Amino acid sequence: MLTTVILCGGSGTRLWPLSREAYPKQFLDLMGEGTLLAETIARVGWTRDQGRLTVVSNEEHRFLVAATLQSYVRNSQSSIILEPCARNTAPAIALAALEALHHDANAVLLVLPADHVIRNTAAFRAAVDQALPLAEAGKLVTFGIVPDSPQTGYGYIKALVKSGAPAPVEQFVEKPDLATAQSYVESGQYFWNSGMFLFRADRFLAELKVFRPDIYQVCSDAFAGRATDLDFVRVDQKRFASCPEDSIDYAVMEKTRDAMVVPLDAGWSDVGSWSTLWEIQPHDSHENVTRGDVITEDVNGSYIHAEGRLVAALGVNDTVIVETDDVVLVAARDRVQDIKKLVAHVKNRDRSEHRFHRRVHRPWGTYEGIAQSDRFQVKRIMVNPGSKLSLQKHHHRAEHWVVVKGTGLVTRGEEKILLSEDQSTYIPLGMVHRLENPGVIPLEIIEVQTGSYLGEDDIVRFEDTYGRS
Repeated sequence: MLTTVILCGGSGTRLWPLSREAYPKQFLDLMGEGTLLAETIARVGWTRDQGRLTVVSNEEHRFLVAATLQSYVRNSQSSIILEPCARNTAPAIALAALEALHHDANAVLLVLPADHVIRNTAAFRAAVDQALPLAEAGKLVTFGIVPDSPQTGYGYIKALVKSGAPAPVEQFVEKPDLATAQSYVESGQYFWNSGMFLFRADRFLAELKVFRPDIYQVCSDAFAGRATDLDFVRVDQKRFASCPEDSIDYAVMEKTRDAMVVPLDAGWSDVGSWSTLWEIQPHDSHENVTRGDVITEDVNGSYIHAEGRLVAALGVNDTVIVETDDVVLVAARDRVQDIKKLVAHVKNRDRSEHRFHRRVHRPWGTYEGIAQSDRFQVKRIMVNPGSKLSLQKHHHRAEHWVVVKGTGLVTRGEEKILLSEDQSTYIPLGMVHRLENPGVIPLEIIEVQTGSYLGEDDIVRFEDTYGRS
């Protein structure tokens, strides 16, 4: 049985400020066609009736993954494995292989990153069909992207022979300089390393046990100590924390004698930067890519993304402008690889814009800051139908709630109150309370917090539907 494994870990720093640590690029709609994770799931939707789907995620993003699966996956044969900490791709895939073998001794894994774009789904599926007999025969297959330019930002795979067909892997090569990359492209034997794989679960684990027995043993022990929680498979946290970090390339693919490369020419991109987004999207007559409310005059070769306001640009060339509700980025298009330096400055100044958007996602819905001062804060809170916040109290703040849309059921001490639009209530400091949405449309409230400390960590939870402490 085929198990699609989606690796959903990265933080997407290079696409800041749209991508944040708490809401990275795999959960963003960057192409206007759905989130990258949703597109990855849709790309392999044809396997739903004949296989399983496993997503490997971290703790922080678990509810974003679960919400996506609930929206796009109708097959109950799916699972979400939570990594207690990041240990790179080899341990992540090992956990997925162990989970797959738990359900099927003959499981074949199709391993895909969650944050890539593939324009030609038919060509992708054809490549998987071509690779499947090789994987079933015990080969460890990687998909090599047919290069259309001498890129220096990708690793390369050298095929043993120049054939245009599946071939043994001769060598994995690190990111080259421009002249070397040019020679690779001209040779016809080199492919970009896509980070996508197809192999039997038992074969991968067998090779991992040979080449990295330390990783194999820790992952086996951590998986043996797993527990299920809602939609999630939680491996043993203490054991997994001792796992060495390593990529699948270094741990297995560069060492095994059974690596094969299948060429893939399907409009692939890893969407690694704003300049990449500019390259892969349709350009206007001035070679600009614009999204949102944008007006330009004498602008050429630029990428301009507006989230909520009008962005007007005049007389700039080869520029990236990205507007969100709390950050505006302006960068030369050839300098976007250095955006991580700006993110480091944000972190060093003890700001929060590297981690959160103004709109913060929670398993029950979202909240968004509207105004804030020393002793008050105003938020817009949206609660999904049928969802509820934790039963909680605060030591340092009181809260005023006004319902602006929908119906809210409020627990306030020992009483329960049903509030409809334009009605309000007051939660004194220290009072146990809860907000839930018993209706079928989203509940929206305006919350005014007052007190000496307004941080999100001033929450004492007594009960929580989502297993948060």
